[in-house]
Amino acid sequence: MTKHPAETIEVELAILMRRFMAATTNKKVGNLDRSAYLLLHQISSHGSAGVKALAEEFHLDISTISRQSAALEQKGYVYRILDPQDGRAYSLQITESGAKELALNKQARFERVAELLHDWSLEDQQMFGELLSKFNRTFI
Repeated sequence: MTKHPAETIEVELAILMRRFMAATTNKKVGNLDRSAYLLLHQISSHGSAGVKALAEEFHLDISTISRQSAALEQKGYVYRILDPQDGRAYSLQITESGAKELALNKQARFERVAELLHDWSLEDQQMFGELLSKFNRTFI
């Protein structure tokens, strides 16, 4: 009996997530964990953002983002900007140190992925990137 493509994709995604986490954690690719990397990347790419907006973007609880952003703030990677319209709310802005750490981690991750794809044609890499991007957009 032929498997439905979604069944193959589900299993392959589970394997991919496990192996990617192992490859980037065990070899210690960069100094940022996944959550810190993604938060800094989001703030760097899209500008300052509030905890609520970040929680919505990543489909996480506000308390989770608050904890993660507090850790980034403690390391000096982000700082808070008070919302002029609501003195209780604030947005997070990346610091120069945070931008530098993000750039170093991004380069290390890029090099690791490029190393894994070295036998792939540029066309296959392009197609894989486009399909991953398309798949990620389905979660929005």
